[in-house]
Amino acid sequence: MCKKKHILSVLAVFLSLVLFFNLMGGVQPASVSAASSSQIKEELNELEERNAEIEAELNALRGQLSDNRDELESLVAQKDLVDQEIVLLYEQMEVVNQQITVCAQLIADKQEEVDQAQARLQELQQKNLERIRAMEENGELSYWSVLSGASSFMEMLDRWEMVQEIAEADKKCLEELDKAAAEVAAARDALAEDQAELQNKRDQMDAVEQVLAQKRVETDALLIEMKAKGDEYEAMIEESEQMQEELMQEIANKKEEYQDAKDREQASSPVIGGATTTVNGIQWTVPCSYWRVSSPFGYRYHPLSGIWKMHNGVDLTGPEGTPIVATRSGYVTTAAYQAGGAGNYVSLSHGDGFGSIYMHMTHYVVSYGQYVEAGQVIGYMGTTGGSTGVHLHFGISYNGVYVNPAEYIPSLV
Repeated sequence: MCKKKHILSVLAVFLSLVLFFNLMGGVQPASVSAASSSQIKEELNELEERNAEIEAELNALRGQLSDNRDELESLVAQKDLVDQEIVLLYEQMEVVNQQITVCAQLIADKQEEVDQAQARLQELQQKNLERIRAMEENGELSYWSVLSGASSFMEMLDRWEMVQEIAEADKKCLEELDKAAAEVAAARDALAEDQAELQNKRDQMDAVEQVLAQKRVETDALLIEMKAKGDEYEAMIEESEQMQEELMQEIANKKEEYQDAKDREQASSPVIGGATTTVNGIQWTVPCSYWRVSSPFGYRYHPLSGIWKMHNGVDLTGPEGTPIVATRSGYVTTAAYQAGGAGNYVSLSHGDGFGSIYMHMTHYVVSYGQYVEAGQVIGYMGTTGGSTGVHLHFGISYNGVYVNPAEYIPSLV
């Protein structure tokens, strides 16, 4: 990040210096000669290199910003999942809390039943003891009184059976009460176990809640951090775009300055057709006298269609009727008129894979199949076909593919 800021700082200083020297240049005395087109071209190349560096930095920053936004979306999705898990957990905890409350109430009810059964059992046991004790104290229930009080053996048996039935009834009642109390106590204990399990489940949910809460805290912190980084990237992009905009304006001004210098140089010394250069052992002749290159080889906005498209040649401006000569010797492969396009034009084949083409002539003075020498006049500069002014569109092809004529005739830059 520091490296990026350093680069931006260096670029800012560079632009400031460029603007400063431009301003200083504007107030220099008139006696100082203007910079040559080659000097201006070097300055323009440096500016374009700087622009390429800024564009590369911008692309990197935009990529980082895009990654940052993707991470933000992922974090927001993760946070949503955590929030949903917490909501679901709270709902489950509420159900468990209600179950715990119900268990507690049931346990309380069962405990009350146990207490009542035990109280009833103790009451019956106490009454049974009191009755037996009273009967013994009054002599009504002793074995001797049962035997001696009977008037006959049969009466004795009846009285003894009655005593046994009373004892058995009391015993059975006590046993039933004791059994009922034990069953109620067992039910109470089972409910207590259920309550303990529910409480354990509730404790586990509390632990999960703490984990989820920590996750949410961490996610919120990451969101804040990522948002801050995103803001930083956006600020750096905005700063770089502002610098690039200023630099692009400076490049546009420098291009105008370069073109003005070229115009001055060409106006003072127009290029004379017939001058030759040698590239890779092959001689090339300048096809005409011209004042300047009005449109170089490469992509451009077409002056008529307004479409961004490839310009497969160079446009050379000059007076109407300027003689056009063959750049190399060869055979005429075309001498014709094309409406709305090349106008009157001639194409030559030079026999080694190279070809040349000459468009927008007022008229041509050669015919199909004719052999012409290098420097021989083949037509005259005009503005026929799809042309917005007097000029020659000159192109060179190799094996059927157009190439930049400036690579073979350096003055056509």
